[in-house]
Parts: sequence; structure tokens; C-alpha cells
Amino acid sequence: MPQAEYDNKPEWPLCYIDGQAINIDSMPGAVERAMQRARNGCGFTFYTLNLDHLAKRRQNRDFRRIYDRATFVSADGAPVVWLSRAVGVEIERTTGADMVWPMAAECARLGIPVFLFGSNDAVLAKAVARLTAAFPGLAIAGTEAPAMGFDPTSEAAEAAADRVAASGAGVCFVALGAPKQEFFADMALQRHPQLGLFCIGAALDFIAGTQRRAPGFMARNGLEWLWRLSQNPKRMTERYVKSALMFAWLAMPWQLERVVNAAGFGRSAAFRSPARASSPAYPAGRTPTSTPTSSGLVEQPNAMASNRWPQDRGS
Repeated sequence: MPQAEYDNKPEWPLCYIDGQAINIDSMPGAVERAMQRARNGCGFTFYTLNLDHLAKRRQNRDFRRIYDRATFVSADGAPVVWLSRAVGVEIERTTGADMVWPMAAECARLGIPVFLFGSNDAVLAKAVARLTAAFPGLAIAGTEAPAMGFDPTSEAAEAAADRVAASGAGVCFVALGAPKQEFFADMALQRHPQLGLFCIGAALDFIAGTQRRAPGFMARNGLEWLWRLSQNPKRMTERYVKSALMFAWLAMPWQLERVVNAAGFGRSAAFRSPARASSPAYPAGRTPTSTPTSSGLVEQPNAMASNRWPQDRGS
């Protein structure tokens, strides 16, 4: 398919959480849709939404702006999955940390070079060794660990993005943590529309073995936050307090709507599917009846669109 048929606008949403669209329903769907663009030389940004990101969106209008124009957004945190399912949208948790392996496998199979950006030199070297051992055909176009205090909106960041593009990479894994990685990815895509940029947080540290992920049973039951809090309480306590407040704020209206539906009163007008078939962001050749999942589309409640979290300073 010619590159001209693609653009970097967000794809058709499945649901909204606090005004933020989610358009990825599963890991296989994420890999398929991202690689379709990558193999045709069309770039994208891929962000993984969690409660921390939702809180940052409310506090920082620039972060909100770049998130709104992300090509792909998945549900990273378990609470985001729960909120989506509470209004009838069945999506699976799709994290940056889990996505590196299947994406690397597909890049190796299709001959798409990969760039690793972020973390530090030692982690990058170990991650490259483990990825290339797992996927012998994987071409690593380059790696780069930015200096401490890296500003993703600076001229130095622009030069780094230019180096990534000049390497010939089709896909770049960006491991800077939020919000730096999203700001960098957004800027890099604006400068180089052929780049596919995945924001993956601490995924390279997990691959390199310098950080441990939560045990499987904790991750499956939405308790990964507890593991991370126990590993780094000084850094994580404030983050998870804000996330808990965010979840409490969002859950009240979502849960109320869930109870009303269960009682047989039907879905309120505020939750009706969005009529956006003519939107320029709608993928060519698709109609509302051929969405990526069989679930209904759910509009964010009007009340949530107008409310501001009490700690929001980004209005």
C-alpha cells in the first residue's frame, strides 16, 4: 500500500477515559496495526495509558495535547482496563514492557531496523544482546542514552531525533519514562513522519535484568503497582497517591452508570456511541460496524469532559 494513503492522525477510538481516546484493544491488535504502518514506511506514536498519565494530562496542557494526537493509545494500567470494561468496552491490558518482544520479533521477520533510545549505556548493551540472541535476524540500527537532565523539547533532543532517523531505523523504542518519552516521540514524529515510536518506560531495564517486574500473579490481578511501590517507595509513593485519587474521581460516575445498566434502565444519552464515521482520523475504508473489536463504541460522559480534577493546574 502506498505511503500516501497513510497519515499520522489518531485512529478510530474504542472508548474515552477522562477525555483520552483508547484505540488499541489487545496485544495482537497493537502489533498488527503498528507493523502495518511500519512496513509501509509510515510513522506513528504509541503511548500506553495509565492513571499516572491521566493525572499528568490534567496537570499539563502540553502533555494533554501530545497525548490527544497520539496515533495509538493502549490501556497500560489495570484500572484503565476496569474503567473501560465498566462501560461495556472489552479491552486487554497492553503494556510497553510486554510489547517490545513481539514487536522485535516482527521487525526481525520483516527486516525493519530498530533503534533503542533511553536508559543508560550498560542497559542498552545488555538489552541489545538479549534481543538479538532471541531474534537473530533483528537489525539494531543504533542505540543512544541521553545525558542526565535530558530535555525532550530542546535542540539537543531534535538533533537526537535526527540521528535516529539517519540510522535508517523504522521503529524506535523510547525508554525515558513519562512524560519525557511522549514529548520526545511527538517531536520526533513531527520531524520524521516515517518513524514509528513506541514509548516503553522501563522495558529495557526489564529486558536487561537491571530491574525486576512484578510476579505474574500480581500483574494478572492488577497489583503490579504494589510491587513497584515496595521496590521504590520514595519515588513511587507520591505517584500512586495521585493515581489513587484519580481513580476514585473517575470511578464514581463510571460505576454509577454500570449499576443503572444492571438495573435494566438502559444506557444514558451521555454514553451513546460517537458519530464520527466522517472524521478525518477515521481509517480509510472503515465504517462504524467494522471497528477493531466487536464491542460498542462508548463516548466519554459530558460531565467528565467539563470537570477538572481539584489538583489540575493545566486549564
